[in-house]
Amino acid sequence: MATASPIDPAFLDQDGNPLFHLDHEPHHPEGSSTALGFWIYLMSDCLIFACLFATYGVLGGNYAAGPGPRDLFDLPLVALNTAMLLFSSITYGFAMLAMEKNRAGATQGWLAITGLFGLAFLSIELYEFSHLIHEGATPMRSGFLSAFFTLVGTHGLHVTFGCIWLVTLMVQIARKGLIPANQRRLMCLSMFWHFLDVVWIGVFTFVYLMGMLR
Repeated sequence: MATASPIDPAFLDQDGNPLFHLDHEPHHPEGSSTALGFWIYLMSDCLIFACLFATYGVLGGNYAAGPGPRDLFDLPLVALNTAMLLFSSITYGFAMLAMEKNRAGATQGWLAITGLFGLAFLSIELYEFSHLIHEGATPMRSGFLSAFFTLVGTHGLHVTFGCIWLVTLMVQIARKGLIPANQRRLMCLSMFWHFLDVVWIGVFTFVYLMGMLR
């Protein structure tokens, strides 16, 4: 029969109780580590977009005797596209408010609306790309167009992944509800989605608005 290991009297108080307790099951702040890891990812994404903006800043004026921003950009269409992404950010905020009230149905509804705005943004962007390519303004035409397609296309690829992630979260919420794990995932997607909004505002200002002034 096993016997308990004796405790050194130096670690007992006057009543014979241990002065401290060993915690054999340490607590792991999973939510904090998830948020930290995701912030590190966002910082790496910032570096990627910073490099792409810098590349466009260098090559944006190299037209190779081809069309420039004034010849190609449809500013009202791009403004509409910008509005779609900004509206999606607002509706995602409503989804987070519904999550805080533990209303799974309302959260799902606002996420669905957010996804529709995201798909509208991608549809307009694909239309713009197809129109430019149809006009002969392909990425191989000039340094300006290469940098433009790379920067805007990388952002669009991020929005695509965001929409896929959003649909995946909707499925997980439908199956398991607003459990803490799903709430953490919603918070991470919220940071990612708003980050894409900030990047697009930079694209809209630096590429489209400033391009029309050249």
